Amino acid sequence: MKFLKAASAAALALCATGLAAQPPQTAFPQPAPPRALQLSGPERSALSALQATMSGTDRVAQDAAIARARAAAQSPQARYAVAYLQFQIAGGRGDQALRGQAIDAMVDSGQATPEEMGALLAAQASRTLAARDMRATDRLLTRITEIQPNNAAALADHAELKAQMGEPGNAAILFARAVALAQAQGRPAPESWYHRGLALAFDARMAPSGIAIGRALVTAYPTPVNWRDALLAYRDLSPPDPALDIDVRRLLRASQGLSGERDYTEYAEMAVAAGLIGEAKAALDDGVARGMVEMTRVPPPVAAAIAARAVTAERGRLAGLRTGAMAVAGTGTQARTAADLHFGHGQYAEAAELYRAALQKGGEDPNLVNSRLGAALALAGRRPEAEIALRAVTGPRADLAGFWLAWLARRPV
Repeated sequence: MKFLKAASAAALALCATGLAAQPPQTAFPQPAPPRALQLSGPERSALSALQATMSGTDRVAQDAAIARARAAAQSPQARYAVAYLQFQIAGGRGDQALRGQAIDAMVDSGQATPEEMGALLAAQASRTLAARDMRATDRLLTRITEIQPNNAAALADHAELKAQMGEPGNAAILFARAVALAQAQGRPAPESWYHRGLALAFDARMAPSGIAIGRALVTAYPTPVNWRDALLAYRDLSPPDPALDIDVRRLLRASQGLSGERDYTEYAEMAVAAGLIGEAKAALDDGVARGMVEMTRVPPPVAAAIAARAVTAERGRLAGLRTGAMAVAGTGTQARTAADLHFGHGQYAEAAELYRAALQKGGEDPNLVNSRLGAALALAGRRPEAEIALRAVTGPRADLAGFWLAWLARRPV
């Protein structure tokens, strides 16, 4: 019949209120061409009579025509057609109850396309959510994601609902799926999805999901704030490890993710504890340059440790340490220790040479050494070599290497 077109997705969209903080990135599908309906004579007659009332304002006549058309509609196609016209009438009258009945009838008819069904189910979910029927809303959003598996916004809506239902783990998984789906479709997800997923994964202590979505966040939105959030979440979701902690802070410094006096002071305290005096001084100098640190407020033990004479003395030892480590009799531990000191003084090319020597001589964790080698090469501006070293990292430190690779991706080759 000429009057019957696919349900107006734009109109249906007005019925639904999104659950996610960010609206869908793509519009709902446009109405489909008119359908060829197989209707009986009584069905066709009743539908024509109902259509004739649509342009008027006589509500009594419209309601009577709807009732007659419902009674005459025996086939699923006819029931869908009646519901669609009822939906249009309800929209003109601003009658939300009548519109809800029409939506339910279109769903129950089984005649809606997957695109239409997604919008219809979203409208139903909006009603059940308003009624605080979370389980019904959960079932509806599950159906939407099943019939529209490429709808990233629906996944994000479902994730937010799961969070409201007190299921942070399931919510984090759904947000991660939504982010991955958007990326697979060639566009970044809204930044809020990453933040929400990261926070939920952190609350649920889901290290793999939290680390993955944190890395995705800084890949898509590499701001200093995001680097700080992602890296601190990664550190806190990982088993306690002072060596990893200082390496995380090195990347925080490189990405300008250190923020505030406390960040810089803690970094300096950790570097001093590790015997890296030059690195502690360099970190605090960065904080001063960024207006985040006042040297008069630095804890006295740290201030004493980084006194000029101590930094100068450490720098003066570097050449001898390097010579000893590179000698035939030098050990992997000597080379790695010397490399760490060179790294702390910003001598990244020399540090890289020493880390390579540590790998050759053995006796050190190759994943720790390769991760630091990759960091030194990255900071030295030798991106291809850095990528090779970082991709060689396996085990728990592979996640740190992944963050360095994300940082490198924004640097010129």
